Amino acid sequence: MKRIVPLADARDLPIYQRPVTLLFLMAIAMPLSFATWSALLNNFVIEAAQFDGADIGWLHTVREIPGFLAIGVIVVILFVREQTLAMISLVMLGVATALTAWFPSMGGLLFITLLSSIGFHYYETVNQSLQLQWLPKDRAPQMLGLLVSAASAATLVAYGVIVVTWRAYDLSYNSVYMVSGALTLTIVAYCLLMMPHFEAPNPQVKKFILRKRYWLYYALQFMSGARRQIFVVFAAFMMVERFGLDVDQITKLMLVTLVANMVLAPVLGQVVHRFGERNAMVFEYVGLVIVFALYGGIYWFGWGVMLATVLYIANNIFFALALALKTYFQKIADPGDIAPTAAVAFTINHIAAVFLPAVLGYLWLISPGAVFALAACMALVSMMLAMMIPRHPEPGNETVFSVLVATPAE
Repeated sequence: MKRIVPLADARDLPIYQRPVTLLFLMAIAMPLSFATWSALLNNFVIEAAQFDGADIGWLHTVREIPGFLAIGVIVVILFVREQTLAMISLVMLGVATALTAWFPSMGGLLFITLLSSIGFHYYETVNQSLQLQWLPKDRAPQMLGLLVSAASAATLVAYGVIVVTWRAYDLSYNSVYMVSGALTLTIVAYCLLMMPHFEAPNPQVKKFILRKRYWLYYALQFMSGARRQIFVVFAAFMMVERFGLDVDQITKLMLVTLVANMVLAPVLGQVVHRFGERNAMVFEYVGLVIVFALYGGIYWFGWGVMLATVLYIANNIFFALALALKTYFQKIADPGDIAPTAAVAFTINHIAAVFLPAVLGYLWLISPGAVFALAACMALVSMMLAMMIPRHPEPGNETVFSVLVATPAE
């Protein structure tokens, strides 16, 4: 049986066994599989399974079903620790990635994508919970920025290897998927063998929680999920379908994006700490309104691949500011609510994700520009919601309206 170490005592452990080290290792393990899967996906499905816009929409709808069902984490952690569930989820993701090229058909890809997605979404749910439990509030924005940077560095290595070796060694999809999945599994093996179980000071409520005072957080999560899906599903797909970019070219684009995130993520963490969650999110959403509007212009006015490339990079940089939404919740939440609310929020985040890719896949066949115009409208709604965040959020001061509805303490 694994040793259980209270979080307060973990600082006395060697650096390679501390909670923050585990967070960094997990931050590296996940993108080695998921980022590689994503980088090759659009070319693989078009070449191996002859996908069109509707097909890719259905694939991503299936991929998001486990995200919608992330609320099931609340049931699972009744029986296993969150840390253990994170390891199991990473194993599922690594195995599914390794086997992706074995299923070059619509039905096969839907199956392997579902398996991969269960691992990815359950990992993301418990990882967010562990981050907010293990990181102190006064350092959370900076540490989250560093974790984003570490994940970007891992993805950078994966993309760099693909760019350098894909054509030079005539690599196959199968070999790349197998290696990336194996690397994730190797890191997980180290974590299982070397890391103790960490016990947070605040026991988590292990039941469904939906609190009225978190309504703004829920609304921002919903809009974030809807908006992000449009970018994840259609931005890279557009680069392949409209501009004919090859695997190494798409990967180069993602490589530049990752370098930008590596450099800027810690800076953005400092920005959130300095200027507050509201200002950071308003800035993010204003930027996304502009980006998505220009994406639509690519189709309506025939603008070229260079603008599309710049917008792709800018979009990812703006998304890095999503850490502000995490720290906003950390500041307003009861300590015991973090795990169950992370599961609920992940489900809310994926409500639109379950139907939007499939529906918009058909809209894409008619007017791709309209898909991005819809995303711009969603970013505008998100900006309006973010303006309701108070400058100093805390329990009892969750929105700018809290002072108006506050009741005397009993």
